[in-house]
Amino acid sequence: MNKMANVTYQKLNSGHKVPAIGLGTWLPKPGDVATAVSHAIKAGYRHIDCAYAYFNEEEVGKGIKEALDSGCCKREDLFVTTKLWNNYHRRDLITKVCKGSLEKLGLDYVDLFLVHWPTAYVEEKEDLPIGEDGKFIVSTAPNSGILDTWQGMEECVKLKLAKSIGVSNFNSKQIEKILKAAKIKPANLQIEAHPYFGNGKLVKFALDRGITVTAFSPFGSPDRDWAKPDDPFILKDEKVKKMAEKYGKTPAQVVLRWNLQRGLIVIPKSVTPSRIDQNIDVFDFKLSADDTKMLNSLHADKNRVFHGDWVKHHPDFPFKIPF
Repeated sequence: MNKMANVTYQKLNSGHKVPAIGLGTWLPKPGDVATAVSHAIKAGYRHIDCAYAYFNEEEVGKGIKEALDSGCCKREDLFVTTKLWNNYHRRDLITKVCKGSLEKLGLDYVDLFLVHWPTAYVEEKEDLPIGEDGKFIVSTAPNSGILDTWQGMEECVKLKLAKSIGVSNFNSKQIEKILKAAKIKPANLQIEAHPYFGNGKLVKFALDRGITVTAFSPFGSPDRDWAKPDDPFILKDEKVKKMAEKYGKTPAQVVLRWNLQRGLIVIPKSVTPSRIDQNIDVFDFKLSADDTKMLNSLHADKNRVFHGDWVKHHPDFPFKIPF
């Protein structure tokens, strides 16, 4: 069943609007992504999130084309996000790599282009440049700092390669630095947010400044490579399961609804058709104040899934401060 009629939208400070739920495309095996994207669009999704560093932009583009060729919607109905990877932060490289992503996606523009991380790697080498010490090689280019990078992002808007721009995994001080110098304000901040790691202070910081917030890994990425057997898993939490029974929903739907009621955009990932269909079916119920309070009580900073350990040595490592 097409649930698109119920999906809500958020207004970006750029004047554009974004569906409050989208399909995430990180981690699925090669070959699964195109099918998942095509199915999602046909099921009513109009928001697709991808990134250069997921190494599947071609597959995402294939899925989009298949769905559009089926006649279920038009390109202008879709909201497509991709992200600038760490070794293309130098200002003169940014429009070039954005054009490369567009070519892979088979699109003339993206609706949102994000700086994936604030940490610049050495330029124009392999995508994951690792030194002899086993650490990612930090950029030393004079025009690869956060403000220079943002100027390159602004150029993508001026050239109509991207309708809106924003950041991902940035902390409050890094965002404030951009806001003070930006000609085009960040329209979106994408960060980890789920009931085990609400990231509430950073969420409030962004929303208070007119920046929408997208929650990635809204289920805590249970299929991540570094998950341990005893790691907590929100969808198996007994309190969440009991709440799902109360509302006649799945635990996943309850968790997504919680983030939506916080005013966030959510981008759950799945390649299973039935789960893709379920994840968009979250606009016909509302969590009570008591249930919301209970889910809020599950927050624990120690349950951040993406610690960024691989780049802690970087001077722009974002998690050195609380938010």
